[in-house]
Amino acid sequence: MNLLTIHQLNQFYGESHTLWDVDLAIAEGACLCLMGRNGVGKTTLLKTIMGLLPARSGSINFSGQDISHANAETRARLGIGFVPQGREIFPLLSVEENLRIGLPARRDGKRDIPERIFELFPVLKKMLKRRGGDLSGGQQQQLAIGRALALDPKILILDEPTEGIQPNIVREIGDILLRLNREEKLTVLLVEQKLPFARRVGGEFYILDRGRVVAGNTMAHLSDDLIRRYLTV
Repeated sequence: MNLLTIHQLNQFYGESHTLWDVDLAIAEGACLCLMGRNGVGKTTLLKTIMGLLPARSGSINFSGQDISHANAETRARLGIGFVPQGREIFPLLSVEENLRIGLPARRDGKRDIPERIFELFPVLKKMLKRRGGDLSGGQQQQLAIGRALALDPKILILDEPTEGIQPNIVREIGDILLRLNREEKLTVLLVEQKLPFARRVGGEFYILDRGRVVAGNTMAHLSDDLIRRYLTV
């Protein structure tokens, strides 16, 4: 069963046509990597899924519900967790305040930070009172993922979670995504440029080129030819 289905999605930035008739489907429990060179529309697609950018036409269906015209807050309440590119934590708020900020959107009404956030990211428990802006880049990324998970999402969407992160934290983030996906059956959609990370974490891939989906399959079918044509710079 597909948790997220996108059909014939078109998006414009001013007069520029940025997404062209995009079709994409993610099964419940899958981990899908959205790939492509810089500037092909990957972040635009994620923001459109989240309701942060409007779609000109087409449909977005999540968990059996048409959310094409729902606002971002509604989509979060339905169970879509988002970790944006650049993390976008609140630098002047404490780690605890950052983690609490999305709790009102939880479907079950709980207002406590889930203990499993600290099981996944022990460093956050140690730094609860520290300001978000004082954390390292890797710690801020862990905070951004923890903040999204605090919503108890049905799907976790991440935009380049390894960008600018030190290798040991990249490894940790990969381990956590594998655990969430394979053990806890959380559906994951991520934009990722690093091929080794994408191949390790992802079960499936879609490739965007100039705003269009040009390939999609299981990760085992990500061939050298596709990499050369659409991914290498």
